[in-house]
Amino acid sequence: MTHDTVAAPGRRTRVGLGFALLAAASFGMSGALASGLLETGWSAAALVLCRIGLGALVLIVPAVKALRGRWHLLRANAGLVLAFGLVSVAGCQFAYFNAVGRLPVAVAILVEYVAPVAVVGWLWARHRQAPSQLTVTGATVAIAGLLLVLDVFSVGSVDGIGLLWALGGMVGCAFFFVTSAGEDNALPPIALAAGGLVVGSIALGVAGGLGLVSMTASADAATYNGASVPWWLPVLALGVVTAAVSYVSGILASRALGARLASFVGLFEVLFSVVFAWLLLGQLPGGLQLLGGLLVVGGVILVRAGETTVAS
Repeated sequence: MTHDTVAAPGRRTRVGLGFALLAAASFGMSGALASGLLETGWSAAALVLCRIGLGALVLIVPAVKALRGRWHLLRANAGLVLAFGLVSVAGCQFAYFNAVGRLPVAVAILVEYVAPVAVVGWLWARHRQAPSQLTVTGATVAIAGLLLVLDVFSVGSVDGIGLLWALGGMVGCAFFFVTSAGEDNALPPIALAAGGLVVGSIALGVAGGLGLVSMTASADAATYNGASVPWWLPVLALGVVTAAVSYVSGILASRALGARLASFVGLFEVLFSVVFAWLLLGQLPGGLQLLGGLLVVGGVILVRAGETTVAS
């Protein structure tokens, strides 16, 4: 059973916030890196498979060392690792890319990042952890900020099936924060991340083998802000930075801050995505996006204050 850990004052909270921002930055880099490769002919599924497959390879040895021969922890938590890999890794990615095939990207991202609200609802319904008024206010302000950052008001009609896929991605994102926050399983965070990436890689590889997703790749150079780089460089960054680093730091953040606060700090991923799109792709953010970013930051601060109120 997974419990939310209310953010504690002092070093644990500061470290948790640091890991949460690191996870948001590394996750947020993935879109801009992938964009340059997609332009050369890579399919989204092939990029995701390379990303999580390389991430799994990077983490396997450190995960084995972290277990220190305690293989019973993996056996005891096999269901958790399997669910984490299928739902939070492969399922979330698969649902999201199906969503963007039918919806404007901004709408797909917005629906997925309603996940913090789903986390609040789950903790309230399952564990009777009612949010404070500050948390509710912060959630409202942060979601309003996302509406501006993603400029969803400029999109047209919304496809119903695409919306269902986006909701599936949201469930996978919320599941990540809730399962990552559990500390009663004694499973090292790096072992959970490695196990989930291995399971997700196998699941996506099987999906590709069955023809459920397109698997195409290219050896052409990728271009970022006018500069060409060999294809393997952004692929390596996707695997090491946006998979290995991001999943481990995300789990560490959830365990230090609790699922609720960690999920809201995770909204910074959208802001980092805008920054990396500017740095790597030359896509300058507009005035409304900057205002939305300020609202997201303000909303997260209110949620943090609300969590402190609950703890006191």
